[in-house]
Amino acid sequence: MKNYFAILGLSIVLAGCGSAKPTVNDLAVSNPIETALNLTAVNNDRVPVIINPGRFTTETVTYRLPRVVQGTYSISDFGKYVDDFKALDYDGNELEVTKVDDNTWTITEATKLDKLQYYVNDTFDIETTGGIGEEQPFSPAGTNIETDNYVLNLHGFIGYFDSLKNAQYAVDITAPVDFVKTSALEDKGSKVSEDGMSMTTSYFGQRYFDITDNPMMYGKLDVEEFMVGDIKIVLSLYSPTGKHTAKSLKETVYKMMEAQKSYLGDVNSTPRYDIYVYLSKGDETSPKGFGALEHHTSTVAVFSENSSLEGLKASIIDVVAHEFFHIVTPLSVHSEDVHYFDYDQPTFSKHLWMYEGVTEYFAQHFQVYEGLTDDTTFYNTMMSKIVTSTKHLDDAMSFTIMSENVLDEPYASQYYNVYMKGALIGMCIDILMRNESDGNRSMLSLMKELSAKYGKDKPFVDDNLIAEITAMTYPSVGEFLKTHVEGDVPINYNSYLELVGLTMGESQTETNYIFAGGQNIIFDGDQEKGVIFFSPVALNNSFWKSEGILAGDVIKKVNGSELTLINANDVIRSMFEWEEGDEITMDLERDGKPVVIKTTLTKAYAPGESIIENENATEAQKAVRAAWLKG
Repeated sequence: MKNYFAILGLSIVLAGCGSAKPTVNDLAVSNPIETALNLTAVNNDRVPVIINPGRFTTETVTYRLPRVVQGTYSISDFGKYVDDFKALDYDGNELEVTKVDDNTWTITEATKLDKLQYYVNDTFDIETTGGIGEEQPFSPAGTNIETDNYVLNLHGFIGYFDSLKNAQYAVDITAPVDFVKTSALEDKGSKVSEDGMSMTTSYFGQRYFDITDNPMMYGKLDVEEFMVGDIKIVLSLYSPTGKHTAKSLKETVYKMMEAQKSYLGDVNSTPRYDIYVYLSKGDETSPKGFGALEHHTSTVAVFSENSSLEGLKASIIDVVAHEFFHIVTPLSVHSEDVHYFDYDQPTFSKHLWMYEGVTEYFAQHFQVYEGLTDDTTFYNTMMSKIVTSTKHLDDAMSFTIMSENVLDEPYASQYYNVYMKGALIGMCIDILMRNESDGNRSMLSLMKELSAKYGKDKPFVDDNLIAEITAMTYPSVGEFLKTHVEGDVPINYNSYLELVGLTMGESQTETNYIFAGGQNIIFDGDQEKGVIFFSPVALNNSFWKSEGILAGDVIKKVNGSELTLINANDVIRSMFEWEEGDEITMDLERDGKPVVIKTTLTKAYAPGESIIENENATEAQKAVRAAWLKG
């Protein structure tokens, strides 16, 4: 998972009776659980769902929707979005149901149970209105129900019985006949209704994991299919106003995936990969959790439709590339906690440094390694992670302890560090391995070795991984993991950069229009007056300084939209998408008088630390650097 705006955090701011079926028991199931979603029978923005499990031999059974889903490290409580839950016997009579908690229902007289039926609300609408509570599903893990678009993360609609976790699933989706549909779940065929208005498509999953691992999109989609080597890429895009098209992103995705495939080499064996992109138009019922969630053969991404084409392409490369690299870890290399995931009361692995951190490192490193970006851009990206990790997050926290306790404080609020320090851990190990092997071994080669040893069907023992990696690599790698990953000693990054002839120094570095070096935001607010204004740090941003702003200038409007404490996050979030060449206006108030800035954006720079090449680097250090960056 990659949450695009995780660090923003501004302080200012139903059918008839079914026939009898063969008996199933607690150990096995001879027939799949039959499930049905009818998108043509939406009621009050809710999709009707029917679950037909077959006959039970026990008197009581428990049905659940996930509290937590794989790839996320927060509570989602998908059962909160279920209405009118009913259990029916073979005569259509209701059976007694006890709702145990937000996600759990117990059915008595289960030997009489024919089916469950209920309605499901979507999460996209509710996540922005605060109607459910503090815990809400991350948008790419959520669901959408609109007249022209359905985001079907099936874990939000279909649950599981405690006694049938390994049962097969048959899934029928009924939708208007003119809807476009995409899914990597096994398609068993479609049937058009007698009136020709709807079509029911049947899908099949070997177990509940396949339900959670294969999202779908239905509706007015724009779809592009193309081959990257021997991988079929299916790019499905929903743009509410039609501003963006799949075709406009095709070349970017092709080049990105081609470079990723080259980078991974033989570790990749995925025959098909689906990319589902939902573009949020930014109104009250639109999702705002921008980012993506990985699956074994797909990813669901949510971005802003207001983004420029170049901005959207950059987001695709940054975020979707990260998700694709998850096919290495945890989708191939993972612990027992991941392999035997408990959707209700999960335990978490110690190794988020690898699952999310190394994945994020690969997502950045492959770009310079495959020539998609230059050395300086890569250095600046890693430097920004150093600054964020050391100055804005807890740099003296054991990563393994944080990982195991990621749902609880003080660890939950440090989760973002998996993309910062986690990626830097990957970088340091990569440099160490290149240095120890005369440039021949790397973080990627280690992951390939681990993948060959384990793979998607064989988990490792969580407590043994670091010892195994030490035995597979070098004492220096083991000591690094023991000290800086298991231990809580902050990393001296200069000592690792020195191995490749680099160092950290002061320079002017490119920034955006929100910050002035690192995470130093250029705005401040006055709660009593209800205003937002430029802080003194804004003068460190070269663009705003060139426009003549002064510390204390009150910001009244941004591109015609009023800026208040209430909508600050939304308005300032839109500024993340500004790019060089865009025309912008900003209405200010200075000493009670109006000041209007109307200009074209130029690049912004700010003073700060950066990674630079050491003029005194030895030839040996330069050789290791070349192997690290170019292979």
